Amino acid sequence: MPSDVALTVNGASIEVAPGTTVAVAAMQTWQPCRISVNGTPRGPLCGMGICFECRMTINGISHCRTCQILCEPGMNVITNE
Repeated sequence: MPSDVALTVNGASIEVAPGTTVAVAAMQTWQPCRISVNGTPRGPLCGMGICFECRMTINGISHCRTCQILCEPGMNVITNE
């Protein structure tokens, strides 16, 4: 069995199973994907890249649809506020 994948979400270190999406990793750290203009925490909705609710910054690239991206070792994920 492949070893876990280590990454950071908002500075918090986490290890997840191979094949885990970034959206799921963020949910495991209880981090919202983003905060809406009225202050409401937002999370993944459709899980297939259509709704854009799961957007986060990954390795400096903003607005990544995290429900479509698999975790990679050393990935740095920041929620969009």
